[in-house]
Amino acid sequence: MEALFAYHTLSLKLIGLLEEALAHERDEKIAGIQELLNQRDEVMKHISPPFSSADQELGRKLKVLDARVIQLLNEQKAVIQKDLKQLSAKKESSRKYVNPYQSLSTDGMFYDKRK
Repeated sequence: MEALFAYHTLSLKLIGLLEEALAHERDEKIAGIQELLNQRDEVMKHISPPFSSADQELGRKLKVLDARVIQLLNEQKAVIQKDLKQLSAKKESSRKYVNPYQSLSTDGMFYDKRK
């Protein structure tokens, strides 16, 4: 079945792209990942039974490939979340450096009502 072979090919391309370690071209890598995921989604819509024994064997291989894709996507997500957390910490640190007394609480201060 053509759709299964196309799905297999796209899965291998996606795994190859996810395994690349190009941190400086992250936006391009994410765009490529998104494009391959969209293509796989379109091909997946055309996969329908009946399946021959060769198709069933390819389907078993695809299950393993899909598990690898999910693992790599989760790793990519974790890296992006870590970078976002670091960026927000840098922003907060910079903000505190500019105005160090902004976040002080006024609890326990004595207010004199007389003037």
